[in-house]
Amino acid sequence: MTNNSTKLLFLSTMLVGTILSISSNSWFGVWMGLEINLLSIIPLLANKNLMMNEASIKYFIVQALASTMLLFTILLVQMKYPLGWGEEIIPSMMISSSLLLKMGAAPFHFWFPEVMGTSSWMNCFLLMTWQKIAPMMVMSYCNYTQTFLCSIVVTSIIIGALGGLNQSSLKQLMAYSSISHLGWMISSLVASENLWEIYFIIYFLLSMIMVLIFNQSNLFYTNQIYSSKNTKPEMKFMMIISLLSLGGLPPFLGFLPKWMVMQSLIEKNMSTLMTIMAMLTMITLFYYMRISFSALILSYTENPWSMNVELKTNKFLLPMTIMISSLGLISMPSTIYLY
Repeated sequence: MTNNSTKLLFLSTMLVGTILSISSNSWFGVWMGLEINLLSIIPLLANKNLMMNEASIKYFIVQALASTMLLFTILLVQMKYPLGWGEEIIPSMMISSSLLLKMGAAPFHFWFPEVMGTSSWMNCFLLMTWQKIAPMMVMSYCNYTQTFLCSIVVTSIIIGALGGLNQSSLKQLMAYSSISHLGWMISSLVASENLWEIYFIIYFLLSMIMVLIFNQSNLFYTNQIYSSKNTKPEMKFMMIISLLSLGGLPPFLGFLPKWMVMQSLIEKNMSTLMTIMAMLTMITLFYYMRISFSALILSYTENPWSMNVELKTNKFLLPMTIMISSLGLISMPSTIYLY
């Protein structure tokens, strides 16, 4: 009971920190909200497990560095650029860089897979989704050059694509997938804030489905997916559908936000960036499909030392998974038409 009430307290303060950052009308308010957010998630990451403690320390050091950089830039702005500082590119790029470090976007991504790899699935979900909201919203307030934005977007998608190729850990695979999606989210900020919100909501839903399935099946490595001991066939099928949807394979729901971003970039005469992004995302989709084909085709013999895993079956999980992931079949043409 005490553990649950503590988690509820820290989740509440994390929510308050994010809302404070988003709704603040001063940069010091933004910084304060990000600090409250940081101090709330550290106890959630820390546990009796030594590896999880290591993850919380790594996360704290990186976030403290990013917060220091943000605070330094805010003070610099207040002293040197009191009027019309928004037109100054260097302070804006420094603030954007500190926020990119907080999110884990490339080339400031080195801490993110490490922290994800040693955290629990629920903490991974928070790191992939909720912890991105405040920095992304604050980043949308900054002025940045097109060159800076394009370089961050392309670097994030390259790292997300190449980093996941040789991964056997599902947590680190999801981390590199998150870095790739971050590239798409940052590019969607060019078009409009509404487009970023649509992308994030769909990414939030698909990530939640994947984390629920992995957590329920006690899956941590790719070779566990192939063993029938760990995964029931129907759960495996649902997992593959959700994985391909997360990768953005048509006609699943995950393709819808990518389609909308591509259309917006073409309308803004950024076809070159859109082409590079689409081609690099094919690599991400390749390793998702490689896992999917291997899980469907290969039939590994069960190891005599493997533990019996009792699945906590949820009657609503499988129908919800296939419904949300396959909704793209219906929603895509209508949404694109309305958009």
